[in-house]
Amino acid sequence: MALTIMIGFADAFSAIEVAWSLQSAGFSVVALNRSGTRPALRHVRGVRLIEVTRPEHSAARCLDDITTAVESIGPAAMMPLDDASLWLFSRVDAGESVLVGPDRNGADWALNKAAQLRTASAHGLAVPDTLVITAASQLDTLDLPCIVKPSAAVELVDDHLVRPTGRVCGDRSEVDRARTSLSGYPLLAQPIKTGVGEGVFGYVGPEGPTAWSAHRRVRMVNPQGSASSACESADPDPALLNSVSAMMAALGWRGQFMAEFLRDVDGTPWFMEVNGRAWGSMALSRRRGYEYPAWTVQQALGLPIRPSVPVDAPHVRCRHVGREILHAAFVWRGPQSQALDHWPKRGATIRGLLTVQRRDRVYNWNRRQPHVLLADTWQALSSQARGRKRAVR
Repeated sequence: MALTIMIGFADAFSAIEVAWSLQSAGFSVVALNRSGTRPALRHVRGVRLIEVTRPEHSAARCLDDITTAVESIGPAAMMPLDDASLWLFSRVDAGESVLVGPDRNGADWALNKAAQLRTASAHGLAVPDTLVITAASQLDTLDLPCIVKPSAAVELVDDHLVRPTGRVCGDRSEVDRARTSLSGYPLLAQPIKTGVGEGVFGYVGPEGPTAWSAHRRVRMVNPQGSASSACESADPDPALLNSVSAMMAALGWRGQFMAEFLRDVDGTPWFMEVNGRAWGSMALSRRRGYEYPAWTVQQALGLPIRPSVPVDAPHVRCRHVGREILHAAFVWRGPQSQALDHWPKRGATIRGLLTVQRRDRVYNWNRRQPHVLLADTWQALSSQARGRKRAVR
């Protein structure tokens, strides 16, 4: 009988690709689903969804629901796919199930941007000048333009697990809006840097970080700063690998990880953050033969690593259909801050979106399950529309 792996949450951007990776390695997949949601993952054959209380509504009840699910199903391992599940899984009573990822200390570090910046700097990585904001009065003296963002990826507020988002500030009115929306959260302020986003991927096995690969962003959903709508593979920068490897080893990290950088026009790779769980561009890794989810689970359970790490993996570009459509919409709307003076041109954006290359691949595409791509595209568009409606109310 196939070993069962519990993943969460079902609506995480990487959920579909992670499920396929685990299934291809012979595992059975159970996914935790936020109550009342209908994620595209429900269309993936063989995946069972277990409904739990949304941690945004009650983190305590969600932990109880996860504990009940673990006791009932008895998964061999549990894998977090987003920041909320990383926080929850590091705190839940997993019983005999193996947590595929960092322990409590590692999860706390992965969710703390200030701690990440200190560690990265200590290991020789270039870190943007960062002001740690501990008093609201510091917002009045910020050097503009800048970005103000929460220090923590998620925060527990009165039993609600919330995910505050940063704001670009180009003038004092935008600082005031940031003050209002981010009131009560530990904050960081950094200068705005322009360049190309890059990611370095790997997982930590018995001999340390291994199976390195990399990508660079082609387009972001929102050019102001967001997840990728299209990215392309790249050769890892050897200088970055040495520093990232030393950093992860010093942390005693276990499992998969992604280190994010922004390479500016002078070629300096500025450290942004580490994702301590499955990342959004997992489709790109898998199209090249890098089965990080399966490898990470196999390593954690002491199983043979299959398939083997590819040699001379092909370089590809990977595009998310729904997010590419949203990218066009954001470009058309225009910048929403005075600080954003490098905005994509509409004509060039449309030409880029309509240009299809032979090396192009698509997120969440499986020729045996084409309906999954349709469901995922609809989910991306409808969730953005729902978010806009909530913002208007």
